Amino acid sequence: MDPRQKTELVVQGISASNGIAYGEIFLYLQTELEVPAYGVDAGRRVEEIARFEQGLVATRQQITKIKNEVEHNLGPDEARIFDAHLMVLEDQALIGETIREFENTGANIETCFNNVSQRYIKAFDEINDEYLRERAGDLRDVAQRVLRNLLGQEAHHLGELAEKRVVVANDITPSDAAGINRSAAIGIVTDSGSKTSHAVIVARALKIPAVVGVRDLTTKVASGDRILVDGYEGVVIVNPTDQTLFRYGRIQTEKKTFESRLLAASRLPAETLDGVHVTLLANIEKAEETGEARECQAEGVGLFRTEYLYLNSSHLPGEEEQFATYKAVAAAFAPQPVVIRTLDIGGDKPLEGIPGLVHHETNPFLGFRAIRLCLEHPEMFKEQLRAILRASAFGKVRLMYPMISGVEELRRANTVLAEAREELRQRGERFDEKMEVGSMIEIPSAAATADILARHCSFFSIGTNDLIQYLLAIDRGNDHIAHLYEPTHPAVLRMIKRVVDDGHKRRLPVAVCGEMAGDPVFMPLLLGLGVDELSMSPPSLPAVKYFVRAMKMSDARKLAAEALEMDDPKEIYARAEDFYKARVKMD
Repeated sequence: MDPRQKTELVVQGISASNGIAYGEIFLYLQTELEVPAYGVDAGRRVEEIARFEQGLVATRQQITKIKNEVEHNLGPDEARIFDAHLMVLEDQALIGETIREFENTGANIETCFNNVSQRYIKAFDEINDEYLRERAGDLRDVAQRVLRNLLGQEAHHLGELAEKRVVVANDITPSDAAGINRSAAIGIVTDSGSKTSHAVIVARALKIPAVVGVRDLTTKVASGDRILVDGYEGVVIVNPTDQTLFRYGRIQTEKKTFESRLLAASRLPAETLDGVHVTLLANIEKAEETGEARECQAEGVGLFRTEYLYLNSSHLPGEEEQFATYKAVAAAFAPQPVVIRTLDIGGDKPLEGIPGLVHHETNPFLGFRAIRLCLEHPEMFKEQLRAILRASAFGKVRLMYPMISGVEELRRANTVLAEAREELRQRGERFDEKMEVGSMIEIPSAAATADILARHCSFFSIGTNDLIQYLLAIDRGNDHIAHLYEPTHPAVLRMIKRVVDDGHKRRLPVAVCGEMAGDPVFMPLLLGLGVDELSMSPPSLPAVKYFVRAMKMSDARKLAAEALEMDDPKEIYARAEDFYKARVKMD
């Protein structure tokens, strides 16, 4: 864009860190490394491997220094971001493949490391899971740092930013984010990235407004252009008019007022205007996230995703390692409940570093994953079950199986659980003999036979993300058909209602732990359909609780009854949105 051109340009991205910022652009473009390729004489191969090891050591020292600085400036939670980076440098699969490629090809170590790391990055980039795709960013960041050390090159960083600017970049690595000068960077905008990127986590910690996924904005702006960043709605406006600036001045005041009301409401009970209590729980992935969940007043954990213990490791975590994690989460919330989901690996969460456990498949979402994989590896499964059972002695633990498709799988899983219990009794280990066991309802066959599954469960938790995907035959990662992913489709609402009714006939509580639970627009529909508990990411809790306190349960039931009679998903959504807007005022 010509800097002299002042035409207003509005671009929609993804809201990543709340707030509004306005100022001049600092265009941050890291050039791609050129990796030279050449052959290494046989007599110098030991020396070449030693050079690789020295490069890894130098990188480890740099990242450790960054981690210590982040811990000092932002705190231990933000510093843990760099644990993933340090684990990359310890990944024996990555290191071993690099050395094998070097021994087989005789090419210089930079070329071999670049080839291997790019294969890993490509594998993670193709994963249809936002959180896990960010591991590609971790690996890319570390790989670039290793290569620069091997090549003897210095990298530019955002710590060099001296004046107040909005940083616009194709992407910002965690190392970049950690080096941001807080007094200079007033906003962040990136072409790529997602809500779960580490750069976003740092931006939130710094309280810097951020918008990601704006697609090629770096090719349309120049340093010095004026830009307005709306971190609430994910909107970026280049060269805003005076009228736009005036409007956003009012919006910023309204947002700050609304946020203060959310904060005040988050400390109050989740109770509707007609006196009905709603149980709001947190979805977490790591033991360290219990602090944030408690700060947001979660009444327990509705979904603890255990697969991240496996995905962030180059080995299968043993019983003791898992027990320590589960115990920490259970104890942090005792006596409130903690639902621990057994391993949900496969599909969009492959175990690349542990060969032989998950196979490459044409359609992994319908293949060898989750409970299917665990039942085929009973010893591994039993190890996890024993760890969960032992943790139940330190809090109110509930166990949940993922991707159950029918009663046979549920019976087989419970048989393995019974064996794990008996083994612990023989070892003299303490555990809760009455620990509740439930099933995720995320496959249409499970939803259609919920009345049968209910005979073998203590609770249900509906995973709406996968249930919608499977029910509507929509790959939610496919841009061409993403518009067909409709949570308000009549088939989805009727299926949820059926599961709730079948569960309640057996006096089973029914929760929802998918994205629908954390969206205030969908929340009254779910409650109106009879859902007992809602589990969501901790940041979603204040807004959902605020809306709970602003509505009547009787009105939510009427809304759901109306929705069940409607046939157009868009009209149902519009009705739910009107319901929300009529009760929640932003000013």
